[in-house]
Amino acid sequence: MDDGVIALLSARGAERIIHPGGTLQAHLLRVAERLGSWGARPALRRAGLAHAFYGTDGFPTALGDPSHREELIALTGPETEALVYLYGSCDRTFTHPRLAVDGVFRDRFTGRELHPPQSALRDFAEISVANELDIAELDPAFHARYGPRLRALFTAWGRLLSAPARRDVDRILPRASS
Repeated sequence: MDDGVIALLSARGAERIIHPGGTLQAHLLRVAERLGSWGARPALRRAGLAHAFYGTDGFPTALGDPSHREELIALTGPETEALVYLYGSCDRTFTHPRLAVDGVFRDRFTGRELHPPQSALRDFAEISVANELDIAELDPAFHARYGPRLRALFTAWGRLLSAPARRDVDRILPRASS
């Protein structure tokens, strides 16, 4: 794990913010660990560790200000910070259904529509799946309510996901039996 990122998260209160499965910091650590178990490169694991730094469309509590991105860039490097920003900036309602179709991505901070490269879309999808699977695994009510919808979404994203990510989707969000 990246001690500098963990220290920043702690300094910003991530250990005290309630999140399904405990605290935000515990969730962030689990997401990074899951990405690591899938064989993710260090920059992607660090992005998983800091993925909620700017808040998200589904979790608005932010630890940092997206208008001051240089702070996280200095700590993580530009590749990781760009992934953290991409994840945090996602307008999920607009972007999620389009991700595997045409790759159009809407930035919720600016309202701009973007066409990130396939590599960034794959990284975004991996972080998204690791994030949601962590919650689904620990929160039965979340799993019951959102599991089928997430299963359908992640199945549609299949070509963007690594084989280990797809296996975890199948394990945690199995197909409904007939």
